[in-house]
Amino acid sequence: MNNNRQEVLTTEEKDTLQEIMNIGFGSAAADISEVINLYVILSVPTISVLNTPDLIEYIKSEVADHKNISIVEQNFFSKFKGLALLIFTLGAGKGLLSALGKGLDKEILESDPMGMLEEDLLLEVGNILVGACVGKIAELLGDVVNYSPPRLIDGNLADRVLSHDIFDPKNIVIILHTIFRFSGNTASGCLFLVTSHESVSWLKQALRTFLSQYE
Repeated sequence: MNNNRQEVLTTEEKDTLQEIMNIGFGSAAADISEVINLYVILSVPTISVLNTPDLIEYIKSEVADHKNISIVEQNFFSKFKGLALLIFTLGAGKGLLSALGKGLDKEILESDPMGMLEEDLLLEVGNILVGACVGKIAELLGDVVNYSPPRLIDGNLADRVLSHDIFDPKNIVIILHTIFRFSGNTASGCLFLVTSHESVSWLKQALRTFLSQYE
């Protein structure tokens, strides 16, 4: 286990990354509202450095009811590489359907607990939200990322959520965490961007480059 995790990012680097996230998330929120016609509010992001084996317990501690959630999982990869976990609270899909599907037949909206429409909408919203947030951060740091197709996991948060080919248990991860809420309390949840260990060196250099613009 890596006992020097707190030395991975300096205070200045953390502050810079948080500022980049604030800028990126603000821009992402505007882009998202144009695409799905719902305004999303993103909280001030936090940054944590953890040993990989502690990741699941950390996420559980940050999610109020981790046994009754819907998770959109999506890998992103380039120089900025990792895993995005968009965790929706229970009933978020129906809330989004009600807000966005006013023209749909009532019987369709009141169908089974997790119907195809609800699944498709959570995947679509998750794809847009993750793409906007990750893309803006990468853009500000001089990178362009690619994404795997998103997948939806319904139910308990378990170890199977993690992509073990990305996260070596011997290494550390950097977690970028924000809470999101759509307008009208339509849906809410948490977004975790988990950056892989191999991105750390690039990230530190990219942060230095970003800071140099203002020196």
